[in-house]
Amino acid sequence: MVPDIPLNDGTTIPQLGFGTLNVPPERAPSEQNTAATAEIVGLALAGGYCHIDTAQMYGNEAGVGRAVAASGIPRDELYVTSKLGNGNHRPDDVRHSFAQTLDKLGLAELDLFLIHWPLPTLYDGDYVATWRAMTELVKDGRLRTQGVSNFQPDHLDRITSETGVVPAVNQIEVHPYFRNDAARAASAAHGIAVEAWSPLGQGAVLDDPVVGRIAAERQKTPAQVVLRWHIQHGHIVIPKSTRRERMEENISVFDFELSAEEMTAINALDKGADGRIGPNPDTFAWIP
Repeated sequence: MVPDIPLNDGTTIPQLGFGTLNVPPERAPSEQNTAATAEIVGLALAGGYCHIDTAQMYGNEAGVGRAVAASGIPRDELYVTSKLGNGNHRPDDVRHSFAQTLDKLGLAELDLFLIHWPLPTLYDGDYVATWRAMTELVKDGRLRTQGVSNFQPDHLDRITSETGVVPAVNQIEVHPYFRNDAARAASAAHGIAVEAWSPLGQGAVLDDPVVGRIAAERQKTPAQVVLRWHIQHGHIVIPKSTRRERMEENISVFDFELSAEEMTAINALDKGADGRIGPNPDTFAWIP
């Protein structure tokens, strides 16, 4: 059973979910890709996942929606997240694109919607107006919880001080090679839950000898050890796989606990900025 994490707006979120980045690898919203996404997400739902993470820029919202509809799982037992595309930051585009997201997912209400990237060098640096538009979606009842992704400490400080509205979630890159301590600490200071994308470091950390040693001693896989490290740090995690056996492996991390010594050993793998895999949020300025 996946536990729920309480959020600062009074809602909860399943601590472990299924990520859909590059499901499928081609982001074109074609019928072929929609069908492929629906099949893969359907496997996850059948395997016990009840939290699905997608994004406007992934091009697969329709496939996620098809899988949700076909699953037969009651809506109140599912948690669905999407993220605002980088080309949709203007307030009118926030509202319009969110309506499109609901339509593609086949949902009347979304559980969590995130600003995907702050884009501080674009839109005249005005991600505050984007954040205000997100609050309107909650007020009109179409969105349960609003959050951000890839927001740095100063980005969090700015939106909260200028709007008085604190995000419930900050989805950021976190894994043993890049603990992202500053962003995690800033999130915690605001009472914002940390959600880790690329929780396995795109697989890089799985070959680390420290992780391998702990996995062997525990008779677990390296992925299970790393995901357990996240769980014990209180992170929300969204691992991705297209293989049923890996999906089952990734969700089976609640029957053991790492020792303090094991947690310390994995913590020590941090490489600081050199461990970052994805773009730097302070300079990332890509619009598809």
